[in-house]
Amino acid sequence: MTFDPKAATRTPPKKVVFKVKRYNPETGKTWWDEYEIETYRGMTVLDALLKIKEELDHTIVLRYSCRMGVCGSCGMIINGMPRLACQTQIAEVATESNPVVTVEPLKNHPVVRDLLTDFTAFFEKHRSVKPYTIRKNIEERETGDMEYLMTPEEHEMLYEYTLCISCGLCYSACPVAASDKRFLGPQALAYVWRYVADPRDEAWRERLEEVDKDEGPWSCHYAASCSAVCPKMVDPAAAIQRLRSALVKYRMGMYKKRVAKKATRPEGQVKPKKPLPPEAQTLPGVDLEALEREPPVVPVEQLLA
Repeated sequence: MTFDPKAATRTPPKKVVFKVKRYNPETGKTWWDEYEIETYRGMTVLDALLKIKEELDHTIVLRYSCRMGVCGSCGMIINGMPRLACQTQIAEVATESNPVVTVEPLKNHPVVRDLLTDFTAFFEKHRSVKPYTIRKNIEERETGDMEYLMTPEEHEMLYEYTLCISCGLCYSACPVAASDKRFLGPQALAYVWRYVADPRDEAWRERLEEVDKDEGPWSCHYAASCSAVCPKMVDPAAAIQRLRSALVKYRMGMYKKRVAKKATRPEGQVKPKKPLPPEAQTLPGVDLEALEREPPVVPVEQLLA
């Protein structure tokens, strides 16, 4: 996405009309509400929505958290484009000639209420690609005095994809995700490539075989909309093409990945691990291994009660 770095230095129109798409799950009714507010220089769309919620209409529902473009919670359609509300200056989307901002929930995600969308299926797809480093020797990974070395060139291959904040904007912009709910989507597929390219991961062969299916990278039409809206400048469209190339080479027996990095002990003296303070200890009766095995459940019905 092309950002205007000077937008925060410009003064937006003094008064802006916000057109907010509303949805009531109890009645199934969808409608638009309009709110006029006074703005100030540096005001973001999230600031404006919170001002509306606090001063004009307490019933508006939206999701937000960090307000710093890091957590990815406040994704929504702003003037027809998937954006993070906290990262979007009003001066970017409203002008003196057209002081109107339209706000809608993200597409391709079920709407819970108003601007709040359900990410359950999105994170299930994310979870299905095993988005973590897999090693045959688990003990060496958990040992605090071991490390995996990586060259700058190897790090460059995957660094871009480590910036993903799972905001769902790419999935909302994807035309294939709109027509095929089985499609893993750009976010999940970018994570597959991120770990296939990771020299520390030992499951690259299993990852390629698991993703080599219709709902994998072969369904991508390369619209590149996913890359166009990414707030962190990640290029999931390129990751999918790299994944396709690797799959073709793998099918032909030509894909040669280097042997996974071995765990080594860092040079010099290693300081012993400090014990966790009492407030950081696991609560009595909490089984972390059991929690990791259970899929996350979003109690949407309870949230609406």
